[in-house]
Amino acid sequence: MKRTMIFAAALVLAAGAFALDVGDGCVDGACPIPVADDDSREVYAVVSPVGYHAVPMIQQAARLDTLAGKRIALVGGSFMASVTHGELKRCIEDAFPTARVFMFDEVGSAGPYSVFGQTEKVKAFQKNLQSLHIDAVIAGNAGCGLCTTKECGSAIAAEYAGIPTVTVGAPTFVAQIHSTGVNRGVPVLRAAEYPGAFASHTANELKKNTREVVWPQVKALLTSPITAEEIARYAPGGKRPADEIIYYGNFDEIQDFFAVNGWTDGLPVVPPTDEKVRSYLAFTDYDGTAVLGTFALAYRECMVYTVAANAVMAGVPPEFMPVCVAFVQGMNDGPWRKPLASTHGWSPFAWLNGPLARQLGIDSGQGMISEKTNKALGRFIDLCMLNVGGYYVKENRMGSFGYLTPFVFSEDEEACVRVGWQPYQVTKGYDLNANTITAGSALAWGNNITPATDDAEKIMEIMAFDITEKQQNGLGNTNPHVPRTVFITEYVARDLAKTYRTKDELEDALIATARRPLALRAYAHYWANTGSQQFRRRSFGEHCDMLAKDEAEQAARTPVPEWLKPLVKDDGLMTVATMKKGETALLIAGDASRNKVQVVPGGDYVTTEIRLPKNWNELVAPLGYEPIETFYLEADFAVPEQSAKPPRKKQAAQPDRPQRPPRPSAPSRPKK
Repeated sequence: MKRTMIFAAALVLAAGAFALDVGDGCVDGACPIPVADDDSREVYAVVSPVGYHAVPMIQQAARLDTLAGKRIALVGGSFMASVTHGELKRCIEDAFPTARVFMFDEVGSAGPYSVFGQTEKVKAFQKNLQSLHIDAVIAGNAGCGLCTTKECGSAIAAEYAGIPTVTVGAPTFVAQIHSTGVNRGVPVLRAAEYPGAFASHTANELKKNTREVVWPQVKALLTSPITAEEIARYAPGGKRPADEIIYYGNFDEIQDFFAVNGWTDGLPVVPPTDEKVRSYLAFTDYDGTAVLGTFALAYRECMVYTVAANAVMAGVPPEFMPVCVAFVQGMNDGPWRKPLASTHGWSPFAWLNGPLARQLGIDSGQGMISEKTNKALGRFIDLCMLNVGGYYVKENRMGSFGYLTPFVFSEDEEACVRVGWQPYQVTKGYDLNANTITAGSALAWGNNITPATDDAEKIMEIMAFDITEKQQNGLGNTNPHVPRTVFITEYVARDLAKTYRTKDELEDALIATARRPLALRAYAHYWANTGSQQFRRRSFGEHCDMLAKDEAEQAARTPVPEWLKPLVKDDGLMTVATMKKGETALLIAGDASRNKVQVVPGGDYVTTEIRLPKNWNELVAPLGYEPIETFYLEADFAVPEQSAKPPRKKQAAQPDRPQRPPRPSAPSRPKK
């Protein structure tokens, strides 16, 4: 069999140890890698798409020998902990009468724990533990993705203070408890598994399960030593060069290897060979070894080389590398990434602004998120969630029904110029011809509305009606106002612009109009609360009064919304706000031939400027792209719509999307 000699050594990955099994011919641990296997199928030598886990592990304190005479803190409060922790207190006191138990209000809690620096709340919690001479901490309950991170924060803070802990969690969240600890430097964050969904059980069931199932685990986990096997299972170590060959095999073997290691989304990937990865690096002026940051949830150090490896795997063209780097640079934004592990299924997406989007042909028109180039970028986001951020479904990414596939598109800035509205990046302080990528997250998709009028005020009212229906977490039972992305097709935007001269004016009108009856908000918050059974705490009327007094709700007696007037005969109605200034992205996009608006509720945004190499035009010219300046726009948004200048290069395409550049022939692209 013909072979090309490429040398690779056995190495240890963050995911575990893997030795290269290449058979005979190895010398001093270096082995020849064939270019074809025995069936004459091409063999690939591939690199890892996963960054190095950069958080050092702490040396945990010894577990207790007994709970007798110990001072034990029960902390947290999520998911019926008022019932389960009370039962744990009784169990401890019955079994160990000399133990003293401290409850929530005596100790407090830490909240989420970050390795980048501790909040005053974490420091105060650790100080309380020390001043009370606490010997052990029991945290809980972990019953949702965000709640698990919060409750584990108290346990992690205690472990850093040298205090043994156990975190109580529902079955699905036990793996998340372990990974949350490891990702924050605690090798073994022990978990006691509660049998079922906390909020679905009666008080008697909660007490019985706590006493019979949870308590025996808690007692054993606090008093048995942490073993070497536990540490090896949850916190294997090791560091490697980003470009080190980790495996070789034919196409099918590569797929199996990457799938087993959790590095793919379940679909076939392009094998990330070093040669192919370096061809992508040619389209950025970053060095491949440049570190972009350490990224949560797994706190992995990510080099530009690792970004390129994931771009290769996703099938993104190499000239899209600056877009990929910019997206990853934004991934560490706390407000953006915070909800992405939630059980409610926030799904990441992104859109581009600037001439680069038009040059590369990032679609903004009909079917935009389904266009193949856009889909490849969406897949890149999915792989980055796995390999850069360390988000794993069934481990720490806990969507109850899963997640939407990430999607990417661009705003139709030529339509913005025609309408007289500033494109998104301009509203955020960037130049009209600056290139940016904005990441957001979506909780829902579909159910767009079709305004059947050219009356701007009536279109705005219809949009406001839809906004009040598109809440966070289904019925809008958590935050009263949430970020939303609103897609508006060009001619609907044109009609709106007759009255609302700017996006800012439209947003103000929507904030004033998109108000929800307090009774509906209270009903959702009372009967569909994400964490606790509110009816055990207060009556529905009392709950309404509580929300009415909450400043965040902005409750007030307002005119009855137009869409409710057929049902409400009074002149006024108690309503609450559903929008907050600056939280809504209004984008002109989609099929200009249709009268459509789509409201997508979700999470916060992060906008990152895309950095292009100085010789960008020279790099992409052989691929068939015209100079980026060809796609610049000119506009004076301070003047009326009819005075806005057209784009420098007139496109022959339909008004809802620019014409894509001719796609280069295969030989003109860098070798894949």
